[in-house]
Amino acid sequence: MKIGYIGLGLMGGPLARNLIRDGKNVLVYDLSNDAIQQTLAVGTTGSAAASVEDMVDCDVVFTSLPLPSHIKDVMMSENGLLTIMKKGSVYIDVSTIDPSTAEEIEDFARVRGIGFIGCPLGKGPAQAEKAEQPIFAGGDKATFDKVLSVLNIVGAPVHYLGGVKQAYAFKLISNMIGMTNLTVLSEGLRLGERAGIEAKQFQELLVETGANSFQLQVRGPWILNNDFANRFGVSLALKDVRLGCKMADGWGYDARFTKQAKKFYEQAEQSGMGKEDCNAVYKVL
Repeated sequence: MKIGYIGLGLMGGPLARNLIRDGKNVLVYDLSNDAIQQTLAVGTTGSAAASVEDMVDCDVVFTSLPLPSHIKDVMMSENGLLTIMKKGSVYIDVSTIDPSTAEEIEDFARVRGIGFIGCPLGKGPAQAEKAEQPIFAGGDKATFDKVLSVLNIVGAPVHYLGGVKQAYAFKLISNMIGMTNLTVLSEGLRLGERAGIEAKQFQELLVETGANSFQLQVRGPWILNNDFANRFGVSLALKDVRLGCKMADGWGYDARFTKQAKKFYEQAEQSGMGKEDCNAVYKVL
């Protein structure tokens, strides 16, 4: 099996490296040569593509790209990869995009005899590097079964949610909850400071209450240590929150709490924090 991987950033790079570590024949492409070299360094079965068109003969192609528009440009434009991939091949996307775009991609691929599986991810780069990244898959069940062994290499556990709509909606909703929770946590930490409670003790005690959360346990200590290094950046968080609010609006639901949180991420980005971790929202609260 020949596998192509497009996009070797914080999430895509680790997943591609997992495939190479497993001995798979992987052709990789990224705009950053450093990202390519870092990925190829983990094994001998990977190689660099000069362009995405080099992946035309791949049996499976992955993309991990920032925006829906990037995916459509690479895969669905006039000379996009989906227009030249061989029939019977499978396209797997692990980006975070909106359900309507995912369904458009699925229809575009189906007409050309290509399977499409949407596989948004659940955690961060550290988990991805260890192949401990939860995968939320959606698409045709027969196609999913066809590539399940490959998905089990790049991450775990692999969950099948049904259609691509369900998979990408789940991811966006998850991020809407997580990012809104982070703004509430930041607000609470600021109030704890005003109350004069020692910051480390404050966080430790919150864990014992109904205020406990993933964000408290993971990003709380980073905030405590003034660590805003980019694991999941403000700009990416804002992109996902915007997509989620747009999705909700399209379904006639007003995501009021998420829209309020979105304002703080917008403020953080406008203040030059776009490439800092999303916990930098603490600074603007």
